[in-house]
Amino acid sequence: MSKPVLFISDIHLGLLAPEIEKERERSLVSFLEYAKDTASALYIIGDLFDYWFEYKRVYQKGYFRTFTVLQDLCENGVELHYFIGNHDFLHRDFFQKEIGAHLYHDGISVTIEGKKFFLAHGDGLVKNDIGYLILKKVLRNKYLQKLYSLVHPDLGIALASKTSKSSRDYTSKKDYGEIDGMFEAAKEKMEEHYDYVIFGHSHKRQLEKVKDGYYINLGTWLDQPCYGIFQNNSFQIVDWL
Repeated sequence: MSKPVLFISDIHLGLLAPEIEKERERSLVSFLEYAKDTASALYIIGDLFDYWFEYKRVYQKGYFRTFTVLQDLCENGVELHYFIGNHDFLHRDFFQKEIGAHLYHDGISVTIEGKKFFLAHGDGLVKNDIGYLILKKVLRNKYLQKLYSLVHPDLGIALASKTSKSSRDYTSKKDYGEIDGMFEAAKEKMEEHYDYVIFGHSHKRQLEKVKDGYYINLGTWLDQPCYGIFQNNSFQIVDWL
């Protein structure tokens, strides 16, 4: 039996009070230990952190156990794939060089056990969300990121945290109308003959059959920690307790 491929999204480490975050990180580390021992690959479909701004020689403290087990996972032969989410303001090379992860700024196509997958965090795919599409272009602008990196890390990370909260509040209160824009984006991808389309971002856990394939949204660990597992041509979303 082949080893499973695992998927998680929208953990948002650093969002809640410190005593709650300690328990949440323990749960995540426990899951990552499980992945290290059982999986062939782990895909993190964005927003592992509630905010992330990586300076050239400085990275955020508070996640030592997470970083350590992610590195152990890679050194144990598990492929680690990390997607930039809308709360990942700036990644440089820490995750690639220090941990060994593959880093993606956009969606990708990948074949797993002969099935065609499209994987993306999902932000920017809702066509009627013009405000966010503009904001994303600003936040991803390399020149503006370089200017921001000149700000002292103590201030820069504090501002990133505040901006992240504003982004989350905007997303949670945004009225997209009756049409589920991410589901519509997934259906469009299905026209390209994908077997599975997997997003995060919306925090709305879903597994729905669409024509000959499946649309999956991995939800968020803020509601119920869970993970996707694909093995032997079968996909499930499983609660992590």
